[in-house]
Amino acid sequence: MNLASQSGEAGAGQLLFANFNQDNTSLAVGSKSGYKFFSLSSVDKLEQIYECTDTEDVCIVERLFSSSLVAIVSLKAPRKLKVCHFKKGTEICNYSYSNTILAVKLNRQRLIVCLEESLYIHNIRDMKVLHTIRETPPNPAGLCALSINNDNCYLAYPGSATIGEVQVFDTINLRAANMIPAHDSPLAALAFDASGTKLATASEKGTVIRVFSIPEGQKLFEFRRGVKRCVSICSLAFSMDGMFLSASSNTETVHIFKLETVKEKPPEEPTTWTGYFGKVLMASTSYLPSQVTEMFNQGRAFATVRLPFCGHKNICSLATIQKIPRLLVGASDGYLYMYNLDPQEGGECALMRQHRLDGSMETTSEIVDSASHDCPLVTQTYSAAATKGAYVPSSPTRLAYTDDLGAVGGACLEDEASALRLDEDSEHPPMILRTD
Repeated sequence: MNLASQSGEAGAGQLLFANFNQDNTSLAVGSKSGYKFFSLSSVDKLEQIYECTDTEDVCIVERLFSSSLVAIVSLKAPRKLKVCHFKKGTEICNYSYSNTILAVKLNRQRLIVCLEESLYIHNIRDMKVLHTIRETPPNPAGLCALSINNDNCYLAYPGSATIGEVQVFDTINLRAANMIPAHDSPLAALAFDASGTKLATASEKGTVIRVFSIPEGQKLFEFRRGVKRCVSICSLAFSMDGMFLSASSNTETVHIFKLETVKEKPPEEPTTWTGYFGKVLMASTSYLPSQVTEMFNQGRAFATVRLPFCGHKNICSLATIQKIPRLLVGASDGYLYMYNLDPQEGGECALMRQHRLDGSMETTSEIVDSASHDCPLVTQTYSAAATKGAYVPSSPTRLAYTDDLGAVGGACLEDEASALRLDEDSEHPPMILRTD
């Protein structure tokens, strides 16, 4: 999440960006002094696996899974995207665009660059611009989502600036897949599940979160975050198995919803007064306005988290660390918060640890014994952490490719292709560079 607009004290430690990688195994942080990566393989220790201080004011830094491929944008050059191999300290290529880059999304097939009124779709193996979606409705927040699944490689973005319309685009076949009328209010958050078959949406009103099938656009679930107040949804995130969905906002509460279909039981005749009253109440919903009936049918939170702050921008993630399901929240206050989630009982999640993200040596806070709540959500693998090392400034740019409609850039290194290993998870997918 881009935190550049977040008000706060200036300084080398001020956070400008924070985001989890595609499988929630590492955290990328951009700040005024550069960027760094943290491993999420342990609750007790937040291991910094890389730090770069040669690029200042990093407002976007996106890592491709656990590989060494990273996309970077700086406030000093907000229209320029740099793609680097951070282990080797080399710049692979760079591109310049006609306007400020608001978001960058990566998967193993595509790299997406989001501007306010256009989206560029790059082939990640050679960074060639495959397609440009132009004249999109104004999208000043750079809201978009890219599925991480190779087979269901969809891009979602707002189709309107006034209502919650979602455009779904097939980035492999380069064609529109669907338009989903998700909300009455403009969109505030989008998220795909790991399979690319579900899309979660939230509007600026922030009270209702919906989940749709992709690409069909059928509404599968509808959850109510609250009724007392409208909030600003900061982020949505699925667990890797697609069973849970978390929603964080500018309030102190994070909601976790369980995506399960309740089996209908055959009707039973009530035998008590309260039973008769309940039956009459449910029967009366057919006479109520449709908006009220919908509220009766909306799911409520399976679990909740109480954050120790309110009003900070933040991003949440549902990860499995040491075989235990956790909710992670990275916030603009400079901390990463780790909570335990009970996948059977739900309820209020226990705060386990909080870690500083500014590189401070201050001891992190231990809240609860990490051995509790030992029910796994889903087992994830984590590639070996990247080797620490100093960042080497990149060589001058050679313009190897020019898009006639706004994207200019290309490869910097002629011998990079031969040095990258296609068959290793830690390298995949490398750039196959083209030089003219």
